[in-house]
Amino acid sequence: MAATIYYEKDADLSKLKGKTIAILGYGSQGHAHAQNLHDSGCDVIVAEVKGTANYELAVRDKFKPLSTEEAVKRADLIVLTLPDELQAGIFESQIRPNLSKGNIIIATHGFNVHYGQFNMPEGVTSILIAPKGPGHLVRSEFVKGGGVPCLIALGEGAGDKERKIGLAYAKGIGGTRGGVIETTFAEETETDLFGEQVVLCGGVSALVQKAFEVLVEAGYQPEMAYFECMHELKLIVDLFYQGGLNYMRYSVSNTAEFGDYTRGPRIVTDETKAEMKKILTEIQTGEFAKEWLLENKVGAPKFKRIRAIQRQHQLEEVGRRLRKLMSWIDAKEF
Repeated sequence: MAATIYYEKDADLSKLKGKTIAILGYGSQGHAHAQNLHDSGCDVIVAEVKGTANYELAVRDKFKPLSTEEAVKRADLIVLTLPDELQAGIFESQIRPNLSKGNIIIATHGFNVHYGQFNMPEGVTSILIAPKGPGHLVRSEFVKGGGVPCLIALGEGAGDKERKIGLAYAKGIGGTRGGVIETTFAEETETDLFGEQVVLCGGVSALVQKAFEVLVEAGYQPEMAYFECMHELKLIVDLFYQGGLNYMRYSVSNTAEFGDYTRGPRIVTDETKAEMKKILTEIQTGEFAKEWLLENKVGAPKFKRIRAIQRQHQLEEVGRRLRKLMSWIDAKEF
């Protein structure tokens, strides 16, 4: 069955007229939503913690940040752009006590709603508006006249009225320029986590690191390994983005295309696919969500330990040194 996709003509910004929109958190997604909505003529307020870098950024962008409690009290639409692992605690202590009947919670990722982390009061509904790209892209594409595609889903008790408000919100951040696909909280959450873990973050990171290690351990120069396994990846991904696998295969040499067909399946095997299915099951059953939430309840020691180790990997050290020599790259080092 073909997906339902909404565009500019399907959304009416006037559905937001007279409504105050509170953006909770001025981070990656929050800053983009707030600025795009403001530029679209919406009434936007921002909540941030005083003294933080994001608070100062909001002030520089000409907002007057409020506490979460005050922002929720003033708002009709409450937008959650906070980290997944913090949302449930903040919702219970600072958001829920200040909600009013008729308020709409707008989630930018379905994690906490789908996994039942919010005790939603009667008369409050939820909508999912999830841009399929990072916040800086949501902002830059909007400024250029384009837009990052979004997903829309309705929470329990929401209907056509809330859908129209959600589409108006998506239009306000530029989403209807790229297209807004109707989905469910479950589908968005589960496919998003799967994509992150199996391909976009986990799969690609592991593949790049292991390939780099194989070349270095075989005696090749680390700089050569970096360029071959990391740097050139962007060129291939850009071809994917423009025209899918077929365009990539058309663009590379016949030698590379033959290697793709005959060697790729030896790297990503049926055993790999079986492990992907196990990961999907962990997401569907809530096992991963439980693991991540429990990890944060005890201060995230495993997460922090692995992060520290990964940041010192030879691939990262070589990359930092090489990127300094590439003046055309806006290098981001952490």
